[in-house]
Amino acid sequence: MRKSTLSLAAISALAAPGVALAQEAAAPAAVPTDSVFILNSLLFLIGGFLVFWMAAGFAMLEAGLVRSKNVTMQLTKNVALFSLAAIFFYLIGYNLMYPLGTWSIDGVLSGVWGPGVLEAVGITAEQADDYSYASTGSDFFFQLMFCATTASIVSGTLAERIKLWPFLIFTIVLTAVIYPLQASWKWGGGFLDEMGFLDFAGSTVVHSVGGWAALTGALILGPRLGKYKGDKTIPMPGSNLALATLGTFILWLGWFGFNGGSQLAMGSVGDVADVSRIFANTNAAAAGGAVAALLLTQLLFKKPDLTMVLNGALAGLVSITAEPLTPSLGMSTLIGAVGGVIVVFVVPMLDKMKIDDVVGAIPVHLVAGIWGTLAVVLTNPDASLITQLTGIVVVALFVVIASAVVWLILRAVTGIRVDEEDEINGLDMAELGMEAYPEFSPS
Repeated sequence: MRKSTLSLAAISALAAPGVALAQEAAAPAAVPTDSVFILNSLLFLIGGFLVFWMAAGFAMLEAGLVRSKNVTMQLTKNVALFSLAAIFFYLIGYNLMYPLGTWSIDGVLSGVWGPGVLEAVGITAEQADDYSYASTGSDFFFQLMFCATTASIVSGTLAERIKLWPFLIFTIVLTAVIYPLQASWKWGGGFLDEMGFLDFAGSTVVHSVGGWAALTGALILGPRLGKYKGDKTIPMPGSNLALATLGTFILWLGWFGFNGGSQLAMGSVGDVADVSRIFANTNAAAAGGAVAALLLTQLLFKKPDLTMVLNGALAGLVSITAEPLTPSLGMSTLIGAVGGVIVVFVVPMLDKMKIDDVVGAIPVHLVAGIWGTLAVVLTNPDASLITQLTGIVVVALFVVIASAVVWLILRAVTGIRVDEEDEINGLDMAELGMEAYPEFSPS
């Protein structure tokens, strides 16, 4: 049948090419009815594996910014936290985050409990959970990556002095309950969403949540030994700035999936154009953050600081995450640049407060996340400053209180900090019995 139709069309074109072309232009091209479902699912899958690659970025960034005696520990934590997030988001978090209108407490607590369930093998269009949207598997995969990212943020701040297993227990609670519950208030159609709170890809829902959990943990855990002597901050340089730079570029790449995939649709010309706009704006913000940190450190310290530049780029990315669609390229660059400035000023401010953040996750993810959430009002006419502030405060209070409860219970029951001798010798040998760079260790 198809061959016959094509032959008739070809004959018509040969006999009267002008008529055939006019008819082709007048009649809209036939679009397969499955295309929206397929293209949306494809966006989630591509975006998801790009965000997965951010796990490698966090691992490399942290491995480069901790001292050599703690590198293996950071790598172990990053592999373990991602794996635990995958399991516990499946067991509890996914349905807690997406009640699909079924609430135990309206707009606050999901009424859907139990493990996530995928569609059956080899479904037809009629058997799809939501044929007008995307496959359940692609949605689960994409959302899981965001959940795991939140836990990665906490890992770097608490490096070099926290025990492995208490940290992993906290990761389970964070990814199974704390992150999904507050995410349901916005992305699950909860009360923050109903009041008009806007957070496109998670400056607050993901990054500030990780930042608040990290800050709470840092306050309870305390600084590394020797980090602060009186009013003086003692530098503790990382082991490998090449790895840290590689990690930053990997995160930069993964962010295109993080923000671009959050368009949540690729089934129309408008959607694809918007995804491409998000990619361009995301990149511009990262560049703005990096350059702002580069110039500001040159101005303040007389020499550029690579670690500040790296974190400046990441802060620019966090800053644009709440609204990567509506800004122009120029505005995106400026929004990101403010993130870079935030890093340069907040890092020493934390040191003055004796809050030890090993990799700079608090200024990058928490403070720049707050800025990015507020910056939505600059370009999105639907945003309200009061509503944005309300969302920030609500999430902050919940995450800080919940995290503090978990950290304090862990401290009382198992202890969360390694012994002083183990911290001095390094967590690689004390906690794991293996070193990242054994050939450079004293024999």
